[in-house]
Amino acid sequence: MKSVFITGAGSGMGREGAKLFHANGWRVGAVDRNADGLASLTEELSGERLWTRVVDVTDKAALDGALADFCAGNDGGGLDMMWNNAGIGESGWFEDVPYEAAMRVVDINFKAVLTGAYAALPYLKKSPGSLMFSTSSSAGTYGMPRLAVYSATKHGVKGLTEALSVEWRRHGVRVADVLPGLIDTAILTSTPNRSEDGPQPASAEEVAASAPKKGMFRLMPASSVAETAWAAYHHPTRLHWYVPKSIRWIDRFKGLSPELVRGRIIKSLPRLLPELQQP
Repeated sequence: MKSVFITGAGSGMGREGAKLFHANGWRVGAVDRNADGLASLTEELSGERLWTRVVDVTDKAALDGALADFCAGNDGGGLDMMWNNAGIGESGWFEDVPYEAAMRVVDINFKAVLTGAYAALPYLKKSPGSLMFSTSSSAGTYGMPRLAVYSATKHGVKGLTEALSVEWRRHGVRVADVLPGLIDTAILTSTPNRSEDGPQPASAEEVAASAPKKGMFRLMPASSVAETAWAAYHHPTRLHWYVPKSIRWIDRFKGLSPELVRGRIIKSLPRLLPELQQP
């Protein structure tokens, strides 16, 4: 029986991933600091193939222990897929975001991915064709204003993915990531805005009403990222997965001219960046 370990599995993309892999007969390890989310996931998914534990991914000992305990119940003590998915957001002008809040973003969005990589590798090495998969973001294609630290962490995840995809070939372990755009998850409504001149968190209904109806930043369901994670495990070579696929064009344009992309972003955010507009 194949196995997957998912962080941030109590809600959103991680939860949809747990449901999808479970429905396909995998043994699923689901961890989150959200005890209620894990409890409702347990109620939704019956059977012995779901394993859950409340874990703060910034606690290395807790994450190490959870992986060890979960993998002890897997075939051969290995792991077929590690999905580093847990993440949080902070928005606002860089100087308005408190240092402690910014460091919490770094701890969860990037340092916990490093911890997950160190912890999972011994188990991934035991399973032929295994995959370490991490959640980056469309904000990992070009640095996004008012999301500077969040964007930096997602660039870090993307760079780590590229490096380890080369290094871990010698272990027979594949590495890939997903770069989602606007996904219908709680992070859209819970991310605090630390600047007075920007939009405050909106309700799910308001987000849905204001989101583009087409294009690369249309609102996508969390299940679309789960389906991408499933596809990534079954694809032997692809490195970066974009949801939707058109987000790939940001990376392509940036490769040609980062200044061009910067100009496009400034022009697309006139109300957020009024002082940067040219007369």
